[in-house]
Amino acid sequence: MFKKIKTILIAIIFILPSLVCAEEYRVQVGDQVLISLPGETSINKTFNINRQGHILLPEVGIISITGMTESKMKLEIAKKLSYVYRDLNNLQVYVSKKQVLINVRGYVHQPGEYTLPSDASIQMALHAAGGLRSGAQLDRIQLVHNTNTKTFNYKQYLDSGDHSKLPKLKSLDTLFVPASPMIGNVEVDFDPSKIADAGDAAEDNKAIKVFGEVNRPGSFSYKESMNMIDLLMRAGGVTRFAGVEQIRVITQGEPVLFNLKQYLDSGDIKLLPPMIAGATIFIPRQEEEIKSGANTVYVMGEVAKPGAYENKSGATFMDILANAGGPTRFAESRQIRIIKADGSVKRFDLTAYTEGITLTNPPTITPGDAIFIPEKTDMNEKSWLKVSPERAVRIIGEVIRPGRIEWSNEMSLLDLLAHVGGPNSHADTSSIEIIAILPDGSSKSQIFNLDAFIKKGNSDSELPIIRAGSTIRVHNLPQDPSDNKAQWVRQASEKSIYIFGQVGSPGRYMFNDAMHFLDILSAADGPTNNADIHNIRISHRNKKQASVSKLNLAMYFETGDENLLPQVRTGDTIYVPEKNRIWLDHSKESTVRVLGAINKPGRYRFNDTMTLLDLLAESGGPSERAYIEKITVVNLSCCRDQARTFDLAKFSRTASIEDMPVLRAGDTVYIPNKDDSTAEKLRTGLDDVFKLTTIAVILGLI
Repeated sequence: MFKKIKTILIAIIFILPSLVCAEEYRVQVGDQVLISLPGETSINKTFNINRQGHILLPEVGIISITGMTESKMKLEIAKKLSYVYRDLNNLQVYVSKKQVLINVRGYVHQPGEYTLPSDASIQMALHAAGGLRSGAQLDRIQLVHNTNTKTFNYKQYLDSGDHSKLPKLKSLDTLFVPASPMIGNVEVDFDPSKIADAGDAAEDNKAIKVFGEVNRPGSFSYKESMNMIDLLMRAGGVTRFAGVEQIRVITQGEPVLFNLKQYLDSGDIKLLPPMIAGATIFIPRQEEEIKSGANTVYVMGEVAKPGAYENKSGATFMDILANAGGPTRFAESRQIRIIKADGSVKRFDLTAYTEGITLTNPPTITPGDAIFIPEKTDMNEKSWLKVSPERAVRIIGEVIRPGRIEWSNEMSLLDLLAHVGGPNSHADTSSIEIIAILPDGSSKSQIFNLDAFIKKGNSDSELPIIRAGSTIRVHNLPQDPSDNKAQWVRQASEKSIYIFGQVGSPGRYMFNDAMHFLDILSAADGPTNNADIHNIRISHRNKKQASVSKLNLAMYFETGDENLLPQVRTGDTIYVPEKNRIWLDHSKESTVRVLGAINKPGRYRFNDTMTLLDLLAESGGPSERAYIEKITVVNLSCCRDQARTFDLAKFSRTASIEDMPVLRAGDTVYIPNKDDSTAEKLRTGLDDVFKLTTIAVILGLI
């Protein structure tokens, strides 16, 4: 019941508007129908009516609507959609584009099926098919609708412009254009303007046939007075592609070669072949022949027009190169090679010649020579085979783009470094290593300081000479001085300095003569807390005889006197000793020994400004069991040892400086233990007696 009510409502919605229209458009094949139902993207689009008069709707299927009025089409589509969709209140269905489907056949340029506007004419259909072909019969064009055929005179329409002479088009009509019966059974391109260029021969058996690279090939009538030049002129002359040195002439079955260029150069009429009735002349294309001969010069490689060229008398290298169009933008004009006829090879630098760098004249070119202009090397190309070893320089190490570089003798080391992007941030530019090739073929190694060269502002004439085949290596600097031990293998020993002992990062460091002692000490992270900066030693190894100098760095920090700092050079060794291990570093004659009941016994440095009290304080002072009343000082004299005692307890009460013994380097100070004193021994003996007596009494009582 619900479906019937829904169908009636849809009929009311779509049929009532149609009652006001007297006549309504009927849908035909080719039309486009637009269906709009909000929220349903699958059917919100246009649908073309196919040749069968159907449209295909998603989820609904095929609907036949051809011949229906637009209102009836809406009702039919709504009915089909109602089985799938419930809410059709906002459904819209209408013909968005009225079109006809026309099939054009026959003598047109592009026969086929075309979709045209509904008001399209016969002329529009012919235009859509590319227009009429030459030879179409205009007065017998046919229009076929279903099984009915109507013939009309299209020529009459073209003459009068009367549209009533043309029938109306309907969808699925077929328009057929017949061919004129005057064109024959074989279709050919017909150009009457070319008849005059096809020769003038009336009798084929006596005509002379000329074809190939001429402007007007054809058959020409024979005359006894004519020669080869006359025939070529009648054929319009040869084209620019003609191989005039290899013209073929066939007379009475015998082929003969004719060199037109040789005839034109010499003017010898004997070179012209005789013309006989029925002869055939063929002028080949220039590309089909191979130029050779005693006067030929070959130009190959990167030129605009490579090939074989006639070497006329007096022609120079520049003349031949200009005839070949000159070098291209990819040509390596510095490495032009001339391969002589005898097999020898000569080189020529065209760039240097044109820039006036060299006064060498261009090479002399003789017949049979070959000029080869190679291709310029691409920096981005992985292959290095294009550059031969005798014209390349190798640069390795710390540069931006190391590799094999094409070389020219007017280049310098700075040009080469600029070409490879320059040294990188890790490069040691103070010691660039160069293995140069000498003129005699031997090699020589040298070191170049680029930093000093730039700092002094020297001229390019002071740069090392580099020739093809040389090798340049740019060494690297340690990335981190504290981690330079991983780099020492790649450091040259003659460019290094050594620092040992109590520094933050002992090791082997890159050094140069522009640096000084504080530079290398800073690179090694400076002295440690245990460093004895009063007695730094420097071993100078760069002299003929080894020498050692001492440095009191503390004195330098107190005075700021630069003269106290030693001159260090590459190869030197710096040793910073430990302050608490001086007995390993100093002889007994230069120290004072402190023994016995002292907190820090050992060997101590001593000078004339110090006293026994200073020495006792530096060694930590006497211990708790020290017998300070009998401190013994053993002095070293020139003849024998002398010993004196010192009562530190009495000195603390009287402060008498006269009682203090004099100390010198090499002396020994001994602080005895209380257990070794006479009073202590007496007290211990009495204590033992009292203990024995007490034991005897106790035993007697028992």
